[in-house]
Amino acid sequence: MFENPFLKTGLADDSLKGIPAPSVDADAPRNLLKRCPEAGETPLVALGAFAGAGEVFVKDERARMGLGSFKALGAAYVIACEAGRGRAAGKTFVCASAGNHGLSVAAGASAFKAKAVIYLSRAVPEAFAARLRGWGAEVRRVDGSYEDSMAAAAEAAAKEGFKLLSDSSWQGYTAYPHRLMEGYLVMAAEAVEQMPEPPTHIFLQAGVGGLAAACAAYFRKVWGDGPRIVVVEPEAAPALIESVKAGRFVSTSGPESCMGRLDCKDASLIALKGLARDASAFMTISEAEALSVLKPLENLDLKTTPSGGAALAGLLSLPQLGQEARVLCIVSEGPEA
Repeated sequence: MFENPFLKTGLADDSLKGIPAPSVDADAPRNLLKRCPEAGETPLVALGAFAGAGEVFVKDERARMGLGSFKALGAAYVIACEAGRGRAAGKTFVCASAGNHGLSVAAGASAFKAKAVIYLSRAVPEAFAARLRGWGAEVRRVDGSYEDSMAAAAEAAAKEGFKLLSDSSWQGYTAYPHRLMEGYLVMAAEAVEQMPEPPTHIFLQAGVGGLAAACAAYFRKVWGDGPRIVVVEPEAAPALIESVKAGRFVSTSGPESCMGRLDCKDASLIALKGLARDASAFMTISEAEALSVLKPLENLDLKTTPSGGAALAGLLSLPQLGQEARVLCIVSEGPEA
């Protein structure tokens, strides 16, 4: 656990100059998604006492828009916005993915008469590749890490004239990921409306940080300074916590993690900018801690993956918060096939 010394002020690092803060305009994606027949609200599940907290509430994203994760709200929303401007039909969108982001790109492209090319690292299960092909996407494998697949997608965009649609951001590349993170605000706005009272604690899992940053920005807008917001990362991919410790963006390294969708060694700059301002603390969890929460969640009819349950694994790994604690977490994806 690392307490954030930049809470409220954010980082003054030169690498973040010109980088936008996360959007808090939930109305834009919500109004657009009203026209989508698959865009029903996902449930908030009350667990009661759990992991030493008096009340725990889980925003269950496992069935979001029939795609199995919160990522359905991101890339598909970007492509829908592009379609509204006449910039989607006949175009090819390319990305790297650990699974769920690619599904959103593929589904969005399919819906708006575009094409999708998805780069996958060797660690991504073949079941995800099959699902992507089921949506009409072309899958290209990279014999390397997630970062290698990102480089391959960027190279393809430059050489083949594709539109690069990443869920991360860096200097010179912010427009699409900023809009993509805006889509995640649908989940945050629903959670705010569904919570019976504001939470005292919020745990948010992070890979490049898009989910955590979008939700944290919106929760601060609505609930102010009240909740303690804790960002949970794998020990093997501590991109955000190490950058905040250093006071600047840093690249990290580590072994492959069982939290595949969170196994990102470089943070999104938009996410880093937002979370350095909005997160109370950052923490890492081990592989064993990530796995330890899966059976308890399955027993509660919340079967998921180590990535999907990482926020709750973070909660479970801490000393008991006590009966006064009212905790909000997100189960971000369903189980792997």
